[in-house]
Amino acid sequence: MHDPRELPPPRAPEIAFVGRSNAGKSSAINALANRRRLAFVSKTPGRTQLINFFALGRDAYLVDLPGYGYAGVPAAVRAHWETLVGGYIADRSAIALVVVVMDARRPLTDLDLRLLDWLRAAGRRAHVLLTKADKLSRQAAERTLSAARGQLAQAYPGATCQLFSGLKRQGIDTAMEALGRAVDDFGAQKTRAPAKGE
Repeated sequence: MHDPRELPPPRAPEIAFVGRSNAGKSSAINALANRRRLAFVSKTPGRTQLINFFALGRDAYLVDLPGYGYAGVPAAVRAHWETLVGGYIADRSAIALVVVVMDARRPLTDLDLRLLDWLRAAGRRAHVLLTKADKLSRQAAERTLSAARGQLAQAYPGATCQLFSGLKRQGIDTAMEALGRAVDDFGAQKTRAPAKGE
């Protein structure tokens, strides 16, 4: 979708994936959906330029948002992406969770922190995937995870964080549990009857 006004009507909870260009977002979506080419994987940053919806049965949608932070994209295109993603994040009523994808070798950059500020201001629940964790030694990966969780406790209290590798299928169960909890909680909030006085 190029225009937020053309988005399909909300039908089920949506799990939105966003991250810096080439952070492994499409590979993560493919691994979690157990498909090889659901989202197009490219070595060229900035490939995803639309909002793409993928159904997970009838229970939820995975939503692939355009990447951010790639300097090689023209300014007009970057501005369009910001408008497109900004409108979706701010206004979409069906968002149950925003999964922020970061390369484990370069997590929580200034751009990532700005995105988290934006998500927090919008009141969005966030889960961070530290992708390409297989590129780090076990000790380095655990240090990275511990440091990222410490930063998140300051930058976005309540956000969760984990190591992930689509290539090695590492962290898939943990991620699916986080997605499942978010969908369940979202459904409970939607169906909760208003208490007296509300």
